Amino acid sequence: MENPTVFGKIIRRELPADIVYEDEEFIAFKDIRPRSKVHILVCPKEYIPTLADYPDTPEGALKLGRLMLTANRIAREMGLEGYFLRIHVGEKGGQEVFHVHVHLRSDA
Repeated sequence: MENPTVFGKIIRRELPADIVYEDEEFIAFKDIRPRSKVHILVCPKEYIPTLADYPDTPEGALKLGRLMLTANRIAREMGLEGYFLRIHVGEKGGQEVFHVHVHLRSDA
């Protein structure tokens, strides 16, 4: 299934983004409406609408683990001494773009 979201368009290079990290599995870019001094969105390139859509399997756990480790690597490479990671899940959880992503934020 093709990813219909704005993040899918960024991944396919149909929309511009200030990309700060990319590998074969993930992409990270600056939020266009930052709520902190640093506000990066870290996304898997694989289209998964919400965190709740990850399978409760060893493979799902590995994928989520790699997502979190990638966010941590980006923070380390940016020299952040303090930061927080946030994942909104579903509309009632405040998710606006239905493609799994981690908000990496810091005011440090």
